[in-house]
Amino acid sequence: MRVEHDYDRGGALACLAAWDVRRGRVTGRCEDSTGIAPFARLAEQVMTTEPYASANRVFWIVDNGSSHRGEASVQRMASTWPNAQLIHLPAHASWLDQAEIYFSLVQRKALTPNDFTGLDQIRGRLAAFETRYNAIARPFDWKFTRADLSDLLRRIDAHGETKTHTGSLTTMDPDELTGRTT
Repeated sequence: MRVEHDYDRGGALACLAAWDVRRGRVTGRCEDSTGIAPFARLAEQVMTTEPYASANRVFWIVDNGSSHRGEASVQRMASTWPNAQLIHLPAHASWLDQAEIYFSLVQRKALTPNDFTGLDQIRGRLAAFETRYNAIARPFDWKFTRADLSDLLRRIDAHGETKTHTGSLTTMDPDELTGRTT
């Protein structure tokens, strides 16, 4: 494709998605911007459909984005959806968020190359990708095990003991982080 030296910015979209780790399916939407209201619309889109609407508990694992950061976001979610529990990942731990894997796929498979003529074309491509993806969806084969987590925490702890710093490290049992019981 030939490209002129002049660049005409056509706007931007915020792609929001909720990833169901058990089923490997995604529920997404495009918004004009990010924020509390767009995140609330995604939550409503998910929480009013089955199996989430009738589930005893629905865990929302989120990063620390401005639309769902802090205790206020936990309270907003709980007051609107009593069966929803918002859980924040630690800072700089987006690699634990499986939705990020989906976004990586979207970037590589749906948005590259980015030769779109307008925002409506992007919306259409994202919607078509989600439909196709959900037709063949399956959970990610998560390779990072509890043993890997234990090893990582041991290495971080050992590294922290050899350096002088003003902070402190806290080691956690991997079961506490994963919510699993042995």
